[in-house]
Amino acid sequence: MSTNNPRITVIGTGYLGATHAVCMALLGFDVLGVDVDSSKIDLLQSGRVPFFEPGLPEKLAEALDSGRLRFSTDLDEAAAFGDVHFICVGTPQARDSAAADLRYVDAAFAGLAERITRKALLVGKSTVPIGTAARLTSLVQTISPLGPELELAWNPEFLREGFAVADTLHPDRLVFGVSSEWAREQLARVFQPIVDEGTPVIVADLATAELVKVAANSFLATKISYINAMAEVCEATGADVSLLATALSLDDRIGGRFLKPGLGFGGGCLPKDIRAFRHRAEELGIGQAVSFLGEVDSINIRRRVRTVDLVRELAGGDLSGVRVAALGAAFKPNSDDVRDAPALDVARMLYLEGASVSVYDPQANANAHRVFPDLNYADSLSESVRDADVVVLLTEWQEFRDADPDELGALVRYRRIVDGRHALDADDYRLKGWEYRALGRPAQSGTVALRLDRRDEVAAT
Repeated sequence: MSTNNPRITVIGTGYLGATHAVCMALLGFDVLGVDVDSSKIDLLQSGRVPFFEPGLPEKLAEALDSGRLRFSTDLDEAAAFGDVHFICVGTPQARDSAAADLRYVDAAFAGLAERITRKALLVGKSTVPIGTAARLTSLVQTISPLGPELELAWNPEFLREGFAVADTLHPDRLVFGVSSEWAREQLARVFQPIVDEGTPVIVADLATAELVKVAANSFLATKISYINAMAEVCEATGADVSLLATALSLDDRIGGRFLKPGLGFGGGCLPKDIRAFRHRAEELGIGQAVSFLGEVDSINIRRRVRTVDLVRELAGGDLSGVRVAALGAAFKPNSDDVRDAPALDVARMLYLEGASVSVYDPQANANAHRVFPDLNYADSLSESVRDADVVVLLTEWQEFRDADPDELGALVRYRRIVDGRHALDADDYRLKGWEYRALGRPAQSGTVALRLDRRDEVAAT
């Protein structure tokens, strides 16, 4: 690439920021990753990723070896180094409301603005309420020595945990929220290698760029909760939600991606983003327009309660003293993220009803233990299921999909399983003596292979 490439800083080296920094270096840019957490910086600089993400450790090593990537805790160094500054800090849900907590975003923008002394572009990637970019533009131009010369843009991210590198290097689209042609040109230079692959680019105003992210997450959450609402109907009528989902997925207008019944969504994005979106809409006086997101959230939570109901039913109606093997703690496979994880929430509810719960997750045990230390955590699948009265699949790791029902059956006390993710071969389990239950399916339903999309199965980079 050209030696005149802009130099890039990435402020915040959590999941989004670390991935973005690595990928920008792989694309040929000189990149400085910055974080206030010195332990995180030390790990990254030594080639270790502070979280689990398939493929990222190898890419981090490649980027560090290239000499184009380094990490620091020094914001003064970042201000002097960068031409384009990506702000990737978290926007968690506020403690006292559904609103997004913007303290970290505000601090990052303000900290850079007061230090930058030459024309530069600040680019937000964090998920924020509509209007944040306009407010921050006024803030940074007020406190910066450069005044209006310090410009701001918004470039929302759409990466999925477990697929982060591929989604960053080969995204479905790029969104440039800008207020000037100069800002658009800077983003075009930064993303030139991706644009050259034919990736669609949407050039928009700041508000639209902010809205794209929350609208996309809200749509995905709605689609997931829709099929789970149908699961509730199926449970009341004896219909089979897996067959229903298969039939609906064959309609090109609907499609099968994210139309997967089960325990529902979680993680650090969808739950808090739809709540913050509703909160912001209320502030704008248009709460009614997105009021349906409240029911989307409620449906999602009810699936967790219904999963506990199924475990209780298999156990004979009372969970006191029942040994339950909880397979999974992360909110999705190929991740160690337990933020708002349905799996861990179900394990907690089982424990509160008196069950003895043994949790096993291939990657998330340590994070889960920090959140719920009262649960028991097993070091292996076999240890978790040993002498179990009921097994409940909560996160569809491939290890659990591939487990042999006979081998598991030799370890448990009773062959009873609740498939919270519709991931197992119901016929095979029943053939091998298991009592099998799944959300939204009749008690004696057979195996239904849900339609899968290769983009959701293979994290190709």
